[in-house]
Amino acid sequence: SVETAAADAARTASIERTAISARSKATSTATTSLSNQGIDCLDIDVTVDTSQFSRPVGETATVSVTVQCRLDLSDLSVPGVPGSRLIKATQSSPIDTWRERE
Repeated sequence: SVETAAADAARTASIERTAISARSKATSTATTSLSNQGIDCLDIDVTVDTSQFSRPVGETATVSVTVQCRLDLSDLSVPGVPGSRLIKATQSSPIDTWRERE
């Protein structure tokens, strides 16, 4: 599911030390997760909120990931059903409070 991909991506991002690395790893993790689940998206958009990486060590922080997947429905041939559908999920994961981050 897209929810699973977002959760996998958020967890991966939360263990990175930098916001840049977290965004990169979250995007690749979400894409891999969808592929491994056999979900064929026409396009995938992964948005990673790493704004809390700037909080000082010792402060609670989270990272959130939103995954959007456009599914192709054109092969269903059902009257009234659009040719594609956008599905979206957002998940968050805590950043280790005592781990150094940049």
